[in-house]
Formats: sequence, C-alpha cells, structure tokens
Amino acid sequence: MPDGTDIFETMRLELRRGSLVLAVLACLRTERYGYSLRQALAADGLEMEESTLYPLLRRLESQGLLDSEWREEEKRKKRFYRLSPQGVTLLASLTDEWRGINASLDKIL
Repeated sequence: MPDGTDIFETMRLELRRGSLVLAVLACLRTERYGYSLRQALAADGLEMEESTLYPLLRRLESQGLLDSEWREEEKRKKRFYRLSPQGVTLLASLTDEWRGINASLDKIL
C-alpha cells in the first residue's frame, strides 16, 4: 500500500500537468523559443524541466494549437513557438473553464 508521500506526489503531478498546459498556452500568446518560455514560466513560479516542456510543445503543435518556425538569433538556430488561431480559441475556452473551476474550488475550500 502506498504511503501518504507517494499519494501526495501522484496527486500533485496530476494537478500540475493540466495547469502546465494552460500556462504554456497562455505564455505563447507572445512568441517565444523554448528556453525563453521556461524562463518566463519560472519567473511566474512555474518551474518546468526541459524533459517536460519540449514533449509538451511537440504535442501541442501536433494537435494544431501551436505554430513554430526555426530562425537564427544571436548566431544560433532557435525554434520559435506561438499560438495558432486554433490555439487562441482553445486558450480562451480553457481560461473560462479554469476560472469557473477555480471559483467553485474557492467556495469549497
């Protein structure tokens, strides 16, 4: 039987996973490359490992929610990401959903 620490960690990761998707989409209203996205998220208190971020970016792009392009900046090629039109629409819907859930949880908690 798992102890309380294991259960907490599992639940924490589950809660965090959905929140990170929303945070990444929201941050990509402004075009960014991967490292600058990690920095922006960290500055707002959401640390994310590269091993989490880059697979998430690829998945969101394959779902049509992000557009990306390779460009050279500071003599290095970097992949820049931004919301696609479908991503903009989904972000608005998810934001409304998040606000509704958050308001309900505030009442319950």
